[in-house]
Amino acid sequence: MITPNPTNKCYPMISYEEASPELKEIYDDIKKTLQLPFVLNWFKCQGSNPALLKGNWNKLKYTLMQGEVPNVLKQLILYNISKERGCEYCSHTYGFLADQKSSEISEAENFRATEKMTSPTMPVSYRTAIKVITRVALNPDQTSNDDFEELVAAGFSDTEIQELMAQADLANMLNTISEVSGIKINQELSETFQ
Repeated sequence: MITPNPTNKCYPMISYEEASPELKEIYDDIKKTLQLPFVLNWFKCQGSNPALLKGNWNKLKYTLMQGEVPNVLKQLILYNISKERGCEYCSHTYGFLADQKSSEISEAENFRATEKMTSPTMPVSYRTAIKVITRVALNPDQTSNDDFEELVAAGFSDTEIQELMAQADLANMLNTISEVSGIKINQELSETFQ
């Protein structure tokens, strides 16, 4: 039996236990790739449509988890865009995932990347990418050559700039589905995030 999402019946939450073998295969890949022992609600709310979920998961997996740009920077960009847009689910989720990788930026005790995005502890290239890509995501019609030049000046290659710009698109998809589905922050993340 499918557990209905009390906020939006078009997006019923399909738990791992309720999942078909095809859906469990996607869920297992998600858990393994994200290194989480549970399935995030963002994926569960799409479980009633495995083809859609698989497409959205592949977009997320290849845009966020692969490439030349460090994953922690991509997570910080998603966190910041989501925070600026007011998407509570995504800002909590991607903030948690970025903070899990904080040691890739600084070995300082209790360093949390989400709390130091504008501090000198954060590499200048990261601060630049977060600022520029957030601006692009929030106002794509105002993107100019200056944005690209700013990223080049920060040391990013053309390939890395394409990856960074793709985060703006990914954030739009993540935030839109989170908001229209009405999903709540995963209890597992909520407990860990505090």
